[in-house]
Amino acid sequence: MKAKHQRLVLISIAFVALLAAGLIAAYALRGQASYFFTPGELVAADVEPGQAIRLGGMVQTGSIKKLADGVTIDFIVEDGEGTVPVRFSGITPALFVEGSGVVAEGRMDRAGFFVADNLLAKHDENYVPREMQDMTKADVKKVAGTVAQP
Repeated sequence: MKAKHQRLVLISIAFVALLAAGLIAAYALRGQASYFFTPGELVAADVEPGQAIRLGGMVQTGSIKKLADGVTIDFIVEDGEGTVPVRFSGITPALFVEGSGVVAEGRMDRAGFFVADNLLAKHDENYVPREMQDMTKADVKKVAGTVAQP
């Protein structure tokens, strides 16, 4: 067999192997994908209970209620087009407050509640860590400059 044909066969085998690896990876990850919905989209969508999804929106003011067990909270996520009741058991992030943004990872149950496994609180561009609230802008720049340099 000529060298030219050997290279062609090797390139063909490599291409088929790459294609097979991609298909195997896609097949293995098909159940791991979680779709992102806003409350308005989730209300309109036909999501089957138990399907892993993410819900993102704003925590409705006055909606956070702690249940009797002290660990579980109920709240409502809104986006101006719809609202979704959410239940979460666990420790909430420090930035989780009414009127703030939140992304909840979890599943819809048959009763219409979104049961969250994980909460990700979002902050706005004006967020300042608690430790830096009393600093002047010059102090913040000085601290940021010393941290950025090794």
